[in-house]
Amino acid sequence: MKVEIDGVSDEGAGGVALEQAATPSRKRRFFERLFSTKLSKSTRRVKLIAGVFVLVYCVIAGKLIYFGLLPVSSPSAYEGASETIAAARPDILDRNGAILATDVKVTSVYADPRQIIDRDEATDLLTSVLPDLNARELREKLGWHRGFVWIKRAITPKQKQEIYHLGLPGIGFMRENKRVYPNGPIAAHVLGYANIDGVGISGLEKYIDSRGLAALNVAGFRLTRDDLKPVVSSLDLRATYAVRDELEKGIEKYKAKGGASAILDVNTGEVIALASLPDFDPNQPAEALDPNRINRMTVGVYEMGSTFKALTIAMALDSGKVTLNSQLDARHSLRYGRFTIHDFHATHRILTVPEVFVHSSNIGTAKMALMVGVDGHKAFLRKMGQLTRLRTELPESAEPLVPKNWGELNTMTIAFGQGLNVAPMQALMAVGALVNGGLMIKPTFLKRDEEDAMKTAHRVVKPLTSAEIRYLMRINAEIGSARKANVKGYFVGGKTGTADKIIHGRYSKDKVFTTFMAVVPADKPRYLYLTLLDEPHGLPETFGYHTAAWNAGVITGKMIERTAPLLGIPPRQALPPEPFPLLAKAGYAFANVPATAGGH
Repeated sequence: MKVEIDGVSDEGAGGVALEQAATPSRKRRFFERLFSTKLSKSTRRVKLIAGVFVLVYCVIAGKLIYFGLLPVSSPSAYEGASETIAAARPDILDRNGAILATDVKVTSVYADPRQIIDRDEATDLLTSVLPDLNARELREKLGWHRGFVWIKRAITPKQKQEIYHLGLPGIGFMRENKRVYPNGPIAAHVLGYANIDGVGISGLEKYIDSRGLAALNVAGFRLTRDDLKPVVSSLDLRATYAVRDELEKGIEKYKAKGGASAILDVNTGEVIALASLPDFDPNQPAEALDPNRINRMTVGVYEMGSTFKALTIAMALDSGKVTLNSQLDARHSLRYGRFTIHDFHATHRILTVPEVFVHSSNIGTAKMALMVGVDGHKAFLRKMGQLTRLRTELPESAEPLVPKNWGELNTMTIAFGQGLNVAPMQALMAVGALVNGGLMIKPTFLKRDEEDAMKTAHRVVKPLTSAEIRYLMRINAEIGSARKANVKGYFVGGKTGTADKIIHGRYSKDKVFTTFMAVVPADKPRYLYLTLLDEPHGLPETFGYHTAAWNAGVITGKMIERTAPLLGIPPRQALPPEPFPLLAKAGYAFANVPATAGGH
């Protein structure tokens, strides 16, 4: 029986209900299939996910292998880095092959600020390994928008390992050259130094750059030490050490402000040794900035005192105005206007030329200069290289202080070493010409032989004049002010010089500048020594005297004793029987006999 309700049969209603009941069942089956955890249905999804992860890891591994095969990046890859890497420099050797300056390989640490993730963290970590770094400056560097900055040059292997293990991105290492000076301050003023970028700043280091090395580096040539020929200097390391050692002891003993000393080969012009104290260690170049550490031999200019009398007397002898037998009146002081010239050790008598030299008479020397005249005096000193700057391989040199209005009074005072300030190396060069036979040879700090030296040498005085000066220096060592440097067996000749220092525009009465020159041996000269002391003090053992004979002369004698055997001059048991044959030939009967027997 069918029942209709509102036109809808019970059969139709039942079909709709069944359809509605079937719909949730299909949805349920769909979600069951979607979230099914049965192993049979999840295997494909696991494989899919695993495949994705494998692909990602393969990409990462491939990138790591790619970066690992790339060449190690160097600072030259960064903007401006190539100009900051220390370039190789040639070795500097002494005349016997000993190393004075060389390059060593060191590691430096740098950063690429663009790759730094946390500059504060990087600064803290780096300063923990390198505590001498300025944290504020380092933090600023790491914030720069450039590809390369140095963190620290020349770190130790231990520091390198510690920084490496920090694992900081953007931090790298670079092998570069560092200039080292294995002998410390020995010959510092001659060598000079090169800065951390391998650029010569002073001395032979700067000279090397001026000869083309700097131009090659600027042009981009990356040379190694093996590509560069060593520079052989004229210095003897052993003699230089001995000279510096004796000078240091002398400065301490006589309580001087400073001093300098040098040995010159008078036949080649080579500077065999040079020391100027206080000096500096080229490995610590900041010390060189102290103005008291200048090279007193080439940069300082001084009144050379009585050592200048050798030039004045040579001028008078060479001009023919006097001979060794000439006599000069030194009985009274020499007056010129309101100025009075007197002798330190006055004899108040007439003196021969050798006696003027031995007694270091200002009066006698001034009179000889006046005989030649102002113009002749100036011309002679110019010829002897005393009125112009001396140029050598060392870039540091000073201009002489020459009187603007040079009159007779200037000639009189300059004759005995006051009123003209020159670099001691200039005076050494001039006296070297006076004792080597009369040839002016420009000093050099590079090794050369006598043949090469003669190519540029020129005559400034006659051979006879040279023999006369050597004779005067020899008798001064026997009976005069140079006696304390008369080392037995070396036939030394010498001349002292003491000049009052100018303090606040006036000559001081108690502060002096002392010099001493010695030729070894006087009969056949090879080496000329010069020692100077700045403000030495008198001691009880010097009877309170602070003049050159008591300090610079004593120091030079010790230098001769230590260095002459090193330089190939063994002591002689007997004096030469005829040391000055030219003088004997010229008619000086006393030339080849001891000075004491000759009455001088």
